Amino acid sequence: MADKITQLQKELGTIIKGKKEVTDKIIMAVLARGHVLLEDVPGVGKTTTALALCRLMGMDFNRIQFTPDVVPSDVTGFTMYEKQTGRFIYRPGAVMCNMLLADEINRTSSKTQAALLEVMEEGKVTVDNETHPVPQPFVVIATENPTGSSGTQMLPESQLDRFMISLSMGYPDHENLVELLRDRQTKNPLENAKAVITKEEVVMLQDQVQKVYMADSILNYIATLAEATRNHPMITLGLSPRGTLALCRMTKAAAFMEERDYVIPEDVKRVFTDVTAHRMILDSRARYQEQSAKDILEEILKDTSAPKVEGE
Repeated sequence: MADKITQLQKELGTIIKGKKEVTDKIIMAVLARGHVLLEDVPGVGKTTTALALCRLMGMDFNRIQFTPDVVPSDVTGFTMYEKQTGRFIYRPGAVMCNMLLADEINRTSSKTQAALLEVMEEGKVTVDNETHPVPQPFVVIATENPTGSSGTQMLPESQLDRFMISLSMGYPDHENLVELLRDRQTKNPLENAKAVITKEEVVMLQDQVQKVYMADSILNYIATLAEATRNHPMITLGLSPRGTLALCRMTKAAAFMEERDYVIPEDVKRVFTDVTAHRMILDSRARYQEQSAKDILEEILKDTSAPKVEGE
């Protein structure tokens, strides 16, 4: 299966230029059965990345553009009376797919955002006391514009905690921008994207990732990092147990992407800030000193001793 992952990375790189580290982490999140939050200014490729990944993985895809008038039933589905049979029939919502692109998730109401909580955590929706499982694999890739942009509002902590990672695409550098412009002179590479892996193979890869070995020393290292976020004087809300479990799963996926069946401390360091930064709430001192969550987390990583790997 390693060649499939390599091919997936290569094909995604032909569509999304110069963002290999970001796209690799999105693939990791999918393999770890996690959800992805992409926060950035409009026009840097957030939606294109989600569309490309969906096509290359052969997944069923739905997109919902979140606006103030979107209601929870648009997301979860609803039941309606069918006169011919005399029964209430469930009509699926946007979540009944393998990959849901929740575009501009912070432009809709809190009630509609909350409709995603159950399905993101448990892989099912409950409508009128009936539970409906979503297809597998299932992943939500949500995009949001920076807080303060017109018509946006902050996501609540409970919603943010459901996302395994939060990433920022950023602008491409000069060389990659020129290459992007050249590739799109006559056609859009996304239009020619073909599946290089099936959704059944994605499930198999997810099962393999789950079996990646984590030594007790690594588990102790992750627990120490989590506790450090809770005890830091500038952090009001540290890493929750759900977030710590997400860090474990993402770390396994990072090791798997390097074709290892065991985790090393560098795997933890590679994904630590991406898994934890969006879950942190900083106190007023951090804001006064212009300290970001990522700055503080990098400091915690530097100050926490990593376990030795055999052979070092």
